[in-house]
Amino acid sequence: MRSKTPFFIALLFISLPLQAERINVAVASNFSPIMKQLIALYEQQSEHQVTLISGSTGKLYAQILNGAPFDAFFAADSLRPQKLENKKHIVPASRFTYAIGKIVLWSPDASVVDKQGQIIQAMAFQHLAIANPKLAPYGRAAQQVIESKGVWKQLQSKIVRGENIGHTYHFVKSGNAALGFIALSQIKADKTINQGSYWLAPDTLYDPIEQQAVQLSNTMAVSDFFRFVQTQAAEQVIRDFGYDVR
Repeated sequence: MRSKTPFFIALLFISLPLQAERINVAVASNFSPIMKQLIALYEQQSEHQVTLISGSTGKLYAQILNGAPFDAFFAADSLRPQKLENKKHIVPASRFTYAIGKIVLWSPDASVVDKQGQIIQAMAFQHLAIANPKLAPYGRAAQQVIESKGVWKQLQSKIVRGENIGHTYHFVKSGNAALGFIALSQIKADKTINQGSYWLAPDTLYDPIEQQAVQLSNTMAVSDFFRFVQTQAAEQVIRDFGYDVR
């Protein structure tokens, strides 16, 4: 008589639930508030849990190269994810664009920023905050916008640099800088978009802020989270915070 043992063993494995995992997701500062919402939605439908680590794209990239135990990296640019792919630090074919950012010049004071951004050329302020262009893609975009206005060199004594875009936002919100270039998503997330004054810089003035993600660990939990971020529900959350989605 033919043994049924293999069948029962297979049935046992099929019926076993997937083991819940905890994954570490490194996220660029500008996307941190949105990622918190995405994680909350994800954990409602999954047994897996996500730990968020936020920081500047440049610093997170350096930490990954130095062996930081991140399972996924959501950068604020495409450069670092591509470099990680070239160095074979990622799960093959996992790199994708999850959001396209927009930059605004913002002040909590309603009388500071005009609708054409001419205050940049007028230089009628004491301090202007931007993220460090060497570390943060939004800082690089801010520099490009200022250069397009022809006053980058003239503004050096007035510019204060945040380590990342989150730090830059706090510079402005706290009043340590009268105005600053931040991510549109930040004033959307903080619900201050209708407070103060802002100028949405035309995207023709800076290189596209194409934000890409890469999978660093090849586990079912990380793959599952990546699939979730690309669902229509997740993409709608991303759009609601002022990003474009491809």
